Amino acid sequence: MKRAIVTGGAGFVAANLVRRLLRDGHEVVATVRPQSDTWRIDGLRDDIDCVELDIEDSAQVADLVGREKPDTIFHLAAHGAYSWQRERRRIFETNLGGTMNVLEAAVAHNVNAVVVAGSSSEYGFKDHSPAEAEALEPNSDYATAKAAATLLAGYIGRSESVDVVTLRLYSAYGPWEEPDRLVPKLVSSALAGRLPPLVEPDTARDFVFVADVVEAFITAAEKAEAATGRIYNLGTGRQTTLREIVETARRLFRVDEEPLWNTMPQRSWDTTIWVADSARIRAELGWEPRTSLEQGLVATAEWLKAAGAAIREKYTFRH
Repeated sequence: MKRAIVTGGAGFVAANLVRRLLRDGHEVVATVRPQSDTWRIDGLRDDIDCVELDIEDSAQVADLVGREKPDTIFHLAAHGAYSWQRERRRIFETNLGGTMNVLEAAVAHNVNAVVVAGSSSEYGFKDHSPAEAEALEPNSDYATAKAAATLLAGYIGRSESVDVVTLRLYSAYGPWEEPDRLVPKLVSSALAGRLPPLVEPDTARDFVFVADVVEAFITAAEKAEAATGRIYNLGTGRQTTLREIVETARRLFRVDEEPLWNTMPQRSWDTTIWVADSARIRAELGWEPRTSLEQGLVATAEWLKAAGAAIREKYTFRH
């Protein structure tokens, strides 16, 4: 890999991926939607090509790929992952249509590999850790659109000239995460000796540190030829309840305040079982999560303390 395009380059995982690619010596083109907030990558402007791109415009996408001639495309542009992103048509046009545009451009311009960010939400609610071949039961517009995009990516990877791998992400966390998400709220509050409002304590997630997620993207790109058309669950294989992560944060950051459960409304996607079956990615790509939850929370806190004042302000939690 010499030159890479990262779509959705201003997003959480993408911003971490861009930094890793630069550190490894690659040339990076980061695409951002028009009028997007690029705060995560503003400090990288001298090191990357940052290009405004409407991922829903097939001609724009094809022109960009033809002009930049990347070896690899990391496709992370998405819409609908956050509760305030509810426009059904835009969700499908971005996630399914945008993925189609990227894959068609990759085929037309002889890109070696495309690594697509899928979502664990494609499975819907399960009472176990689903394997990649299990039937999908998406329960939202976003999950349905991502599931359709994953099926399309797999088909193109198996039938066309470009190698395509899809990674179904579980709950990534770490530096540069959206400030309103659980881990940033929990860490920034704990550093101030407090706790944020919380939902039901048995709510569960498979938390995977963003540096490990980025490592999986890099590995998938390097091994895309052997894995084309494949789907991999990207999680630790270990479920953590909200009670467990809060108690871990209290211990690590010496928070005396007791948690006040159910002081935040449950979300429609909250569940007591959410954990990856990560056997395939371990066996076929050789990927293993390296960062424990404790290490990840400490690393997030250290990053936050070292960040500039403008960034810290975004994460400051107030009751």
